[in-house]
Amino acid sequence: MAFKFTILFAACIAVASAGVVPVATPLAAVAQVEEYDPHPQYTYGYDVKDALSGDSKTQVETRDGDIVQGQYSLNDADGYRRIVDYTADPINGFNAVVRREPLVAAVAAAPVVAAPAPVVRAAPLAAAAPFAYAAAPAPIVAAAPAPIVKAAPLVAAGPAIVKTQFASPLISYAY
Repeated sequence: MAFKFTILFAACIAVASAGVVPVATPLAAVAQVEEYDPHPQYTYGYDVKDALSGDSKTQVETRDGDIVQGQYSLNDADGYRRIVDYTADPINGFNAVVRREPLVAAVAAAPVVAAPAPVVRAAPLAAAAPFAYAAAPAPIVAAAPAPIVKAAPLVAAGPAIVKTQFASPLISYAY
């Protein structure tokens, strides 16, 4: 094996020294000048209201130099709308104020007036007939015990062979 490696290594050196393998020439570094805006300004926003899924979210952001101001909102799963107002500047850093508002306005419940329950009077019980005993029950007769039948003895016919196979990813056992 070492002999094959040596032959392959020698062949690679021979090809490289013969100039068959092209050598990449270094490319001149291309200098790109990026424009620099000393006072960047932008404004963007989006609004998503999907009636099919119920998704509703908005965002608006404005930048004027190093000061960024914005707001975004979204519907939380617990029935509230989360609204975040944020600002960022080099002096105070990033600051956010979070508010939560219910999606459905609270409705005042009407006062509950309890009406008196109607009184229902039961009819008087009718006089019942005097209790009478039924006829005496039939006597219990003890049955004769069933005869005990003995089974024939088992005949030994040799060892029983039971094949059970346990599958394992590495070893398979057969008993």
